[in-house]
Amino acid sequence: MSTQTPLSARLRGLTLGNSLTARAARSSAITVMGFGVYQMLRLASNLILTRILFPEAFGMMALVSVFLMGLAMFSDVGVGPAIMQSDRGDDEDFLNTAWTIQILRGAGLWLVACALSYPMALFYAEPDLALLLPAAAITLLINGFNPTRLETANRHLRAGRVTLIEIATQFVGLVVAVAIAWATGSVWALVISGIASALAHLLFLNLFLPGAPNRLRWEKPAADELINFGKWIFLSTVCGFFIGQSDKVFIGKYLSLDHFGVYNIGFFLASFPLLLGGVVTRRVLIPLYRESPPSASVENFLRLRKMRCAATAALLAMMMTVALSGVWLVNLMYDARYAAAGAVVVVIACMQIPQVIVLTYDQAALAAGDSRRFFVLAATRAALMIAGLLVGLELAGLLGGLIGQGAAYLAAYPVVVWLARRQGAWDPLHDALFAALGTALAALALWLHWDQVLALAL
Repeated sequence: MSTQTPLSARLRGLTLGNSLTARAARSSAITVMGFGVYQMLRLASNLILTRILFPEAFGMMALVSVFLMGLAMFSDVGVGPAIMQSDRGDDEDFLNTAWTIQILRGAGLWLVACALSYPMALFYAEPDLALLLPAAAITLLINGFNPTRLETANRHLRAGRVTLIEIATQFVGLVVAVAIAWATGSVWALVISGIASALAHLLFLNLFLPGAPNRLRWEKPAADELINFGKWIFLSTVCGFFIGQSDKVFIGKYLSLDHFGVYNIGFFLASFPLLLGGVVTRRVLIPLYRESPPSASVENFLRLRKMRCAATAALLAMMMTVALSGVWLVNLMYDARYAAAGAVVVVIACMQIPQVIVLTYDQAALAAGDSRRFFVLAATRAALMIAGLLVGLELAGLLGGLIGQGAAYLAAYPVVVWLARRQGAWDPLHDALFAALGTALAALALWLHWDQVLALAL
């Protein structure tokens, strides 16, 4: 006769079982733990480097990062999501064709970066960008050779080795960045560490992830499927660039380089919860929605509601912890040059609450192969984000720009509902509950730090 209690039996099922719920729970837990370690390494690197380098270096590297991310997102054909949702996601010819497309894309990106580096240097009046951008873009070329075993692991909710590899990669980058920064005191430390991290990631993926090695292959049916699915992903990621990076584009032009570096320190701290939510949803929700669509049964919907409420509550708690302690954290960890970053942390954390509440919806469209509706949502968000930033910066400086981002997230909610209802995923009770709670907590955080927050408008 079993001596297990119902609770212990359930925990054993989640940790050892092979059901969809067990695999999703394990993958989420591993991803969260790995993300925590990964972000601690990032924070350690940030704290060390801010004491070795100067604020302008972080502003310069932010411009480089925005440029590289823009290139990557303006050319994304959705290879990862395509592998995760396709019926052929485990087929060797399909995977090798995807890998070939990925390599061609990486090579093209590096050539484009070389061609655009000088115009970018002129636009921002920073001559160093002409050399920094082509060097940093080598990471895009390297990433093109990453094996599709990474997407296969995510497709089957096997996050353990992927997480360890990401932690090891971050550690390599930290060591290289600190060593070169200590020796040179130059922004080149950040560029070279990025290249070292990309090489380490490629090596670790090939050594430690199981599966057959990729080879060059072009199978027309596979290419047609990838391109047909990817055309909307391409357009969506172009919009995603403006959603996620338009603040860097416009604020980077609006602020001086040292103040822009301070802004990026604040953004770095405030973005932890939303980054975590994004990582978990991308890795877990496409397989979960694919195998257990909410429109198929009430049981599926209720299971997803339970998961969604738990995820939103955890992320909102993290977001509010960051908002309430942001000024104190910056004063504790950084010197006086970065003091203004504390208010940036508070405002960004509060403005991201609407995005946290709806974070679990858009992957439902990708899981169903409906990349067109996913694009419509991304395009709406991008247009609203650009408008909110430009109007806000014009009316109230940096504070206005940050508030404009929050207004853009709110204004996009009807389109989120349209997409989620199509997939049977919309949960108005969840949204209303957490919107009320988030509004109250944001008001408290802004009230407690109002003097510092108001200074951002000056």
